[in-house]
Amino acid sequence: MVMEKSNSDWSDVEIQAAVDAYLRMWSCEQKEQAYNKAHENRVLREGVLADRTKSSIEFRMQNISSVMVELGREPIKGYKPAKNVGANVARSIRTALDASSVVTPEDSDPTADEEKLEQRAAKFERQPFLYVPKGIKNPVWTESTRKTYFRDPELRGWVRQQANGKCEGCGEEAPFKKNGKPFLEAHHVKHMSQEGSDLPSNVVALCPNCHQRCHHSDDREAFTAWLYDNVGRLEKE
Repeated sequence: MVMEKSNSDWSDVEIQAAVDAYLRMWSCEQKEQAYNKAHENRVLREGVLADRTKSSIEFRMQNISSVMVELGREPIKGYKPAKNVGANVARSIRTALDASSVVTPEDSDPTADEEKLEQRAAKFERQPFLYVPKGIKNPVWTESTRKTYFRDPELRGWVRQQANGKCEGCGEEAPFKKNGKPFLEAHHVKHMSQEGSDLPSNVVALCPNCHQRCHHSDDREAFTAWLYDNVGRLEKE
């Protein structure tokens, strides 16, 4: 007979599964769509969390709600935040929230935070696109030590997906992989500092060399003209 585990340490895989399920429910709640907590709990116990009890999974969901509140995010209404979440558990949940591939409504929110933009764009890059992202016609900016612009994470993911691992400048394969994906950088052909948009018609996926070429090389104007002539979706602004 296999004994169910309840309070013993959870593995990273188990916590990730719980966080992903939580985010799927949270996403439905944010969109005002119906979902069933009991069903999600049962699905988890039929899969990765087969050795866990129903009540232990419920308590883990309350742990996740606690971390959501800590991060300034609204938790699922039906999972009251647990008190005194252990530091190691909270750390594992935060890591799983960052690593989750579940797309939530807030992932579409434009952001000027480069790390957050990358995390969100990576999620969209893994999803099938049935549309071209709307982007941002007139990106607003915010100041820290320098001016930074809000950018659309969906658009960044879509542009890199369209490139299919090859630089849209030189046509070569991405020089290396990051998190298992070809590393290409999003470049705004008309720079945002020059009032360029964050639209599909103004963004390309480039290898680091071509990206720097666009900004610093002696032939940057000629190379930019070449991009307009050879990347079909681009439009001069």
